[in-house]
Amino acid sequence: MAWVAPVRRALFARHANPWSAWTRWASTPLVLLPVWTRRRSHAVFVGAWLAVNPVAFPKVTDDRNWATRAILGEELWITRRPRDTVTGLSVATSAVAVVAIVAARRHRPVLAAVATAVQMALTLVYWQQMVRYLDRHG
Repeated sequence: MAWVAPVRRALFARHANPWSAWTRWASTPLVLLPVWTRRRSHAVFVGAWLAVNPVAFPKVTDDRNWATRAILGEELWITRRPRDTVTGLSVATSAVAVVAIVAARRHRPVLAAVATAVQMALTLVYWQQMVRYLDRHG
């Protein structure tokens, strides 16, 4: 599995571009579209966008941007996988995402919107933790 590290580095080098990070974050509600509409074409569109997004933007030229630092911190954190409070935050964010998906499936727009907003807010908290992780360990 020696090929994993270079592929991960190449992926994160582009995903650390603030345009990639912020457009992916802003795309969070799109995940609910195919669940709500039950259309495969929507799933293909959303899946393609989420797959292309991390590599669609050029590599970053510096690491001063907050979103860039968050993504670089995430790469470092993923590489080391410490058992810390960020793990719990990640689990909570995923749980809220499941709530949003179930709400979309059941056509409960208010619950889906609230859960998605909470998921996006928790993602920003996660990013802040990744910036701190990068500052401490990077």
